[in-house]
Amino acid sequence: MTAVSNDPSWWPVINFNIFISYWSVAAGVVVVYDWVLTLGQEIELIWRQRWSLMTVLYLVIRYIGIPYSVANILIIIPLVSLTDAVSNILIYAKNGTNVVVLAMIDVIMIARLHATYQRSRIMLIFLVIVFLAVNIACGVIASIALRNTVGEELILSGTYTCSFEYDGADTRSMISMNQALSTAWEVLALCSSVWITVKHFRDLHQLGPSTGLAIGDCFRVLIKSHVLYFASFVSVSITQFIYLSPEFSNSISMGTQIFYGALQILWVVQMFMLGPRLILSVREYYAKFVVDSDAETSMNSIVFQERVHIPTNSTV
Repeated sequence: MTAVSNDPSWWPVINFNIFISYWSVAAGVVVVYDWVLTLGQEIELIWRQRWSLMTVLYLVIRYIGIPYSVANILIIIPLVSLTDAVSNILIYAKNGTNVVVLAMIDVIMIARLHATYQRSRIMLIFLVIVFLAVNIACGVIASIALRNTVGEELILSGTYTCSFEYDGADTRSMISMNQALSTAWEVLALCSSVWITVKHFRDLHQLGPSTGLAIGDCFRVLIKSHVLYFASFVSVSITQFIYLSPEFSNSISMGTQIFYGALQILWVVQMFMLGPRLILSVREYYAKFVVDSDAETSMNSIVFQERVHIPTNSTV
């Protein structure tokens, strides 16, 4: 049921919603801008290549980001009126998308770690077991939390606000638990990537000068991309975890507004930009590497176990 109020005590909340709506629009612009910026690479490295699991993951994550950003703007922007039913549909769609996209990003993480661990079956089994445990637990917790979340439209001094209330007393703690599990998985992925990076560079010293130089250059580029990728995930997750604390979530101070607004942008960067950019960077480097060497090399073992067709003077 829509609630209407002209009470001046609501003005801090109204100002908060207006301020955050600017950040939400900025987050949507960032998603579209990044897509336009990488469109040329996408056509060359995604659409013109053989289809694979990474191709599907790239396209789903990349193109679900735009409608997700629109839905997020509709939820927050105070100029659009939404019924209670529409508010609930949008919040269910948004949170359902979060679960699905994060699971897809976890698959990319597993593919990267499996590749850098030289296709180790033991490592793959370990990662898949942890992935299933974490994602099943997160999915169950998220579904329970959503069941206890009710959306309602508020009309405050002529502005529109989607208000979400938690029916259960434990719902907020369940959301924190969900975030803690996701953060733990990302910390594990980061530690695994750092460890294999150190191991690979240590092994380079045992190789000959020419071989070590070639493989070393390969790993410097690829390891740099995926270590930074995992580190970015951990940073955003920790930032979200901090915001869930009562000191932030129950405050509407200017510092909290800036923190939450920046989190809006960091969230879409994590969800819809890091994964696609990682896939593009690996494929682009592989394409350049094949063209420069004019032959296949051991790169096949560290690039998603798939080929990128690049025409050269020899058969690739």
